[in-house]
Amino acid sequence: MSQISNIVNPHGKEVMQVSTELCGKKLTLEVNRVGFRSSASVLVTYGDTVVLGTAQLGSRPVQLDYFPLSIDYEEKMYAAGKVSGSRFIKREGRPSEEAILIGRIIDRPIRPLWPKGYRAEVQGIATVLSTDPEFRPDMISMIAVSAALMLTGAPFEGPVAGLRVGMTDSGEYKAFMSIDEYDESKLDLVVAGTKNGVMMVEAAANEATEEEVLKAIEWAQDAMQPAVALQQELADKVGVTPLEYELIKPDESIQEAVAQWCEGKLGEKLRKDYPERNAMIDQIREDLHAHFEAEIGEEEYAEVKGDYADAFQQVVHLDSRKGIVEEQVRPDGRKMNEIRELSSEVGFLPRAHGSSIFTRGVTQGMNIVTLAPLSYAQLVDTMEREGERRYMHHYNAPGWTVGEVKRLGSPGRREIGHGYLAERALKPMLPSEAEFPYVIRSVTEIMSQNGSTSMAATCSSCLALLDAGVPLKRMVSGIAMGLMMDGDTPYVLSDIADAEDFAGDMDFKVTGTSEGITALQMDMKVHGLPPAILAKALEQGKEGRAEILKHMESVISTPGEMSPYAPRVETVTINPDKIREVIGKGGETIQGITAESGAEIDIKDDGTIMIASPDGESIAKAKQMINDIVAEPEVGAIYKDKPVVSVLDFGAFVQIMPGKDGLVHVSEISEERVEKVADVLKEGQKVTVKLVAIDDRGRLQLSMKAAKQELEGK
Repeated sequence: MSQISNIVNPHGKEVMQVSTELCGKKLTLEVNRVGFRSSASVLVTYGDTVVLGTAQLGSRPVQLDYFPLSIDYEEKMYAAGKVSGSRFIKREGRPSEEAILIGRIIDRPIRPLWPKGYRAEVQGIATVLSTDPEFRPDMISMIAVSAALMLTGAPFEGPVAGLRVGMTDSGEYKAFMSIDEYDESKLDLVVAGTKNGVMMVEAAANEATEEEVLKAIEWAQDAMQPAVALQQELADKVGVTPLEYELIKPDESIQEAVAQWCEGKLGEKLRKDYPERNAMIDQIREDLHAHFEAEIGEEEYAEVKGDYADAFQQVVHLDSRKGIVEEQVRPDGRKMNEIRELSSEVGFLPRAHGSSIFTRGVTQGMNIVTLAPLSYAQLVDTMEREGERRYMHHYNAPGWTVGEVKRLGSPGRREIGHGYLAERALKPMLPSEAEFPYVIRSVTEIMSQNGSTSMAATCSSCLALLDAGVPLKRMVSGIAMGLMMDGDTPYVLSDIADAEDFAGDMDFKVTGTSEGITALQMDMKVHGLPPAILAKALEQGKEGRAEILKHMESVISTPGEMSPYAPRVETVTINPDKIREVIGKGGETIQGITAESGAEIDIKDDGTIMIASPDGESIAKAKQMINDIVAEPEVGAIYKDKPVVSVLDFGAFVQIMPGKDGLVHVSEISEERVEKVADVLKEGQKVTVKLVAIDDRGRLQLSMKAAKQELEGK
């Protein structure tokens, strides 16, 4: 169904709309209402969610050795009717990690759909203007960016659409669930694709089976097709004019000359373990440059050296593919399902709460786990979410891990994405807050890179968590799978290294336990694949995960003892009505307990109090001080060493617990007659008393005499 309104914009163009039904709701794409100076802009409406997708093409000639495409996702707090909870910053600034991750999700299926050698600047931005609280706006944002790119006339080979799919308790698949529903679902799966196939998959799962994941992918690929068709309908109605463009490719004569020179130097001779193979390739590259520099001349060759380097890399990639397709032998000599040599260790950092090193071939990840009280949880305040984040996985990979000089700085999108994938992999296996009342920070420091470092991060994190004493439900391992397509014939590779990743057609990372999948991420480098091909990768990945898991279990399989340097946490449960008494006016009481005991204290609204300290005596002291505050006076109980707070003519008041004073009448001070109270008791003096009665007005009657008699057995 299509509609054309009678609204006219300042440029005299009619506002145009097209609509269809997507998963039970109306999806509308609209052009020419806003964004008049952009290359293209599309307003997308789905329920109460409205997203502006804009695309801008650069006007200047670009001389770069890569495609300068940038895709961003803009959260706007006003879209959710919110003002930021920060006391100091109210304006949107640096995107949240969640916004960065959604930007990556939109980017990954779009990036492969541009012709190789295209070098013009392209920018796509999804700006969320209004968000329906019933579902997340990320997939509508993907549609918005794809639709805008379709209208630019640039050689984008879309359109692309995506769905986020959950799994109901009855085993049915459903898109556009609420955030809470996805959190409770066994599966939270994002699938992006074109008319012809799947382009990208990303998922978090609670031990879903390979069959469940595959069926969800198939369901999503079919269900998203109305959104794909609607974008094409809009492009046809607008009448997009294709732009002229130039592809920057290696000179064919250079490519042919390099291929001829390389004959007999690659193939079987290079099938060595990666350190040796990489060194051999570096030497061949140096020899190639020396040969052509001597043939062409130093000055002339300097101008085209980059072209020869690119041509050589292309020859190496083709050689890798040829070995796999024709002989089923991989660049380092491995079989198709063979995993590189594994080695691991735990507990090697003396002061860390948990530590590990996981090594697979040349890829190596070091992980350090730190435990903290729950008060250290990260506050989350985004357009979609408010709350606390108890478990965090952070990933770092400086330039020296690939043998490069690289400026240090804040983590990029790749680092955030890899850390998030490893975090999702372990999260379903973490103990509950009640079982393990700690904030957990897991940091992976990559030591060396040669393929699938995010899976090294997953494995090293699992080992370090166990070393820290975290009682995981089950251990988690991860593996990166690759794919080479020869026509319609797929060749699936287990545990891919860099050479196979660069030359291959798919990067498929999957993590899980012995019982099922916990996370996966798949990116295509070709224009989509049917789900049937992914089934083989999933099954072969399951076998690889099991082999890696067996190795990990040989190193550590049960939680170790907690480090003496890690905080101990004990829990006290009080009546929620007593929370104000424990906190005190302006926090005075709780601050006093913390200062005197040395323990850290976190109070929950339900009356749960968590007391943390590496020192058991500090915990015991804080616990006693809290119990003294919340305890109710008990008739017949004896209270030892309690301070006298005031002395009067007829007796003295003694504080038996914070805020609870009682009167010791002059007749109850001693068995002997006391003429003057001040002669026997002074303010601040410590005495032992017994609570003998509580009158109808709640006043406490204490006796030093009765306490002494009872203690002496009289």
